[in-house]
Amino acid sequence: MGEIILKTRDLTVDFKVRNRLFGRPDRLSAVQNVNIEVRRGEVYGLVGESGCGKTTLANTLLGFVPITSGAFECFGHTIDHRTKPDQWKAVRRHMQTVFQDPYTSLNSRFTVWQIISEPLFIAGERNERVLRERAASLVEKVGLSREDLDRYIFEFSGGQRQRVAIARALVAGAELIICDEPTSALDVSVHSQICNLLLDLRDEFELTYLFISHNLSLVKHITDHMAVMYLGEVMESGATAEIFAHPVTPYTRALMSAIPEVNPSGKRERIILTGEARSPINPPDLCRFASRCPEACDICRCAPLPPAICVGADHTARCHLTGKEWTL
Repeated sequence: MGEIILKTRDLTVDFKVRNRLFGRPDRLSAVQNVNIEVRRGEVYGLVGESGCGKTTLANTLLGFVPITSGAFECFGHTIDHRTKPDQWKAVRRHMQTVFQDPYTSLNSRFTVWQIISEPLFIAGERNERVLRERAASLVEKVGLSREDLDRYIFEFSGGQRQRVAIARALVAGAELIICDEPTSALDVSVHSQICNLLLDLRDEFELTYLFISHNLSLVKHITDHMAVMYLGEVMESGATAEIFAHPVTPYTRALMSAIPEVNPSGKRERIILTGEARSPINPPDLCRFASRCPEACDICRCAPLPPAICVGADHTARCHLTGKEWTL
């Protein structure tokens, strides 16, 4: 097991929503008591339905969204809602991100070398020759050529733009790269190319990835550990192989039943979720999945979600139905 470089402790993010003119603002619970651990050199996956809080969690770790309560530890620094800008700066130098949409996340007025070298420029490097050389060395690493340095980003395809975005994430020497669905806006034909590139760069630059995706087949293929989120809460987490082999919570089983079956003769029972999803605004302190869970019982509808318990080797779950704690 590698060193833990990112650890969240009951990380919570709420937004205030004012739904009437003179009333008290409501609380929109986006991320609730999240606990994950990311180790150096691994690919850690975050999965779940749209709106479950994956991107909000990533943006919180990057400092784009303020923390409501809880904290996270990253590269020897503890970050919470009281953290000063100087402390954030010390953490952010170790992290970068690859956004979902390469068409809107890159500045169309910049040339490729200016886009790639921008993080170095922001960090204080003003020597144009140094900036250009650093961009030139990385543009070849991501599968483009030096001749592309003076081209504008609108001249490239989606897959090529994402390669530029990956080079930009590496230019300042970041160790943790947060990939927010880096292939979902691309043609299916280039998905594997971008994923293989990310894995090759991980080995070459000793990187660690926090990988957000809806594609469970992709997550199964490239991640070492994963967490399954629903309406802001982590329902199940642990080693990817263990979770795919033995999914414990009904929500995880429902997600995995939706993975397309490659073998046409294969028989997989599709779990169809019914019922209304709970609103994230002022949610009750109950299991948030109970209203849609096909296995919910009375305690699920009236008792708070229990703390995570160990249900296997490197495998934890939060569910009233998981049974007794697994012992090593």
